[in-house]
Amino acid sequence: MPDLKTLLGQVWSSIARPRDVARWVMSFDMPLRHRWEVLLLVVVLSVIAAHVSIVYIARAQAFVMGELVLNPWTTGLLQLTVLVAAVFAVQVIGRAMGGQGRLQDAILLVAWLQFCLLCLQVVQTLFLMVMPPIAGLIGIAGFVLFFWLLSNFVAEMHGFRSLGLVFAMIIVSLLSIIFALSLILTLLGFAVPGASFDV
Repeated sequence: MPDLKTLLGQVWSSIARPRDVARWVMSFDMPLRHRWEVLLLVVVLSVIAAHVSIVYIARAQAFVMGELVLNPWTTGLLQLTVLVAAVFAVQVIGRAMGGQGRLQDAILLVAWLQFCLLCLQVVQTLFLMVMPPIAGLIGIAGFVLFFWLLSNFVAEMHGFRSLGLVFAMIIVSLLSIIFALSLILTLLGFAVPGASFDV
């Protein structure tokens, strides 16, 4: 595995040359179990970074949001669930659209995507300490970066040429998943904020 300096350098390269970095990530030769462990490690690091930010900088806002964000086990399990779902979504939906990607590559690419966002999260936390308005802009940049990296990683993994079509496929897939989950939760009797199904 590369050292921390190399990893951070590749995080920066991911912004300018995401498809090159995607090929670099997919070149790693490791057993499937170790790939899942890498994903789990990234989740642990993300939870630690998030709770450092909550406890030392934005605890008041966290209390407003409730105990959910204050419980590291809950947030960790939630994030792990989301990332595992993302791995299978990237694999299954991509293959259904004619892609040639492998599950083992999807695991590492999703883990790398989360690691890139983690690095941005650390930078945002530092700015929260000294220049909160800039931290807000970094949050917006993180939203854009997520879709930029995901689109390029999916395109490279599955061998798609059109980045625009991949981005559109991601948006449609996300909206479909959100709608399906909202519908299922509503049918099960859970209240979904902002969701209303009138017959």
